Amino acid sequence: MLIVAVVFLILLLLNMPVAFAIGIASLCFILLEPGLPTEIVIQRMVTGTQSFPLLAVPFFILAGNLMNSSGITNRLIRFANALTGHIVGSLAHVSIVLSTIMGGVSGSANADAAMQSRILGHKMIERGYSGGYSAGIIAVSSLITATIPPSIGLILYGYVGEVSIGKLFLAGIIPGFLMMVFLMVVSYLIAKKRGYDQNIDIKRATFKEVLISFKDSIWALLFPVILIVGIRFGVFTASEAGAFAVVYALVIGYFVYKELNWKGFIKAIEQSVIDNATILIIISASAILGFLITYTRLPQNATELLIGVTSNPTLILIIILIFLVFAGMLIESTVLVLLLTPIFLPVVKQIGIDPVHFGILMMIIVTMGGMTPPVGVTMYTTTSLMNVPIEDYVKESIPFIIGVIVLIAILTFFPGLVMFLPNMFM
Repeated sequence: MLIVAVVFLILLLLNMPVAFAIGIASLCFILLEPGLPTEIVIQRMVTGTQSFPLLAVPFFILAGNLMNSSGITNRLIRFANALTGHIVGSLAHVSIVLSTIMGGVSGSANADAAMQSRILGHKMIERGYSGGYSAGIIAVSSLITATIPPSIGLILYGYVGEVSIGKLFLAGIIPGFLMMVFLMVVSYLIAKKRGYDQNIDIKRATFKEVLISFKDSIWALLFPVILIVGIRFGVFTASEAGAFAVVYALVIGYFVYKELNWKGFIKAIEQSVIDNATILIIISASAILGFLITYTRLPQNATELLIGVTSNPTLILIIILIFLVFAGMLIESTVLVLLLTPIFLPVVKQIGIDPVHFGILMMIIVTMGGMTPPVGVTMYTTTSLMNVPIEDYVKESIPFIIGVIVLIAILTFFPGLVMFLPNMFM
């Protein structure tokens, strides 16, 4: 597998798209291995996408895009503003709360960050917040979307690792809300120190105003609740939940909010086709590498190597998480989930770590790589849309990243925070 790693890294350095880099690197191994026919490349690419649970991904992506075209986003912004608009650093808190709520709608950290950059980013700068602070909080708070259901990353992890997606959805709720609290504390301390919003008279929303904004947003807020309850009580599987989400988005957008028109529908379809094509070509290419990982007994060798270093389960878990931190800085999160889950999941199972607990930690860490240099997709998306220099973003995002790392450490040593809801309801 060394040849695969070397070719893959060389192709990435040449700016080769990730899916092609994975496929070409895998093909090189097969060409050099006498016992493997080249036909296996096509076979694995096709079979890699022939999975019923995988249907959840395109459905949820389409549902998220439909909801963004249905006026749901604007209603959620008003609700978040009613809850936190009176706090020092108000727009930063609105961004954090919005990411928490949007996690139940979009399922994609990058999509959430892009949307907020367009809607809130320039307002924050106009209010007097620094560009780096504004871009940093929008990018890092979108990380909440990776844990709050229906997270696309958790669906892929459950699909690859054959882990209950319903349990993963439940497990992500408490970490998601804890991350919201951690980021709000950090953003408040920075805003207070810098005197943001001091010259602006911001009134606390009355209970009636909060209630009205809640009522306007109720259908969006109910969405993740219906999904989790439906999956928990066997009304539908995760894939069927995705199909339900599309119908739900259409009904709410067209009949309830009456803001979804033909133009918005076509735009949502076009964006969903692009998003799904990007993910599915990576899944197809990763299926070849997934076969080679099994063929070369890489999971077993990794297990033996790590257990040879130490027999302490916590220490092994920390070593794996540190590796994921550095891997996340270099490779996109979707790719890492598809490539590394088959390698590390058998290891954590053998040392007694719950795969649901590990899945939440893994998703937070690899998604966080999108907010950090050198190849952070979310970082580049946010800074480009807000015209913020990368160096300003990097410097001012550090406190938020530290806050997330502290939370990861707490979740690592106190797994009950992650497993409380799955153990209670499933």
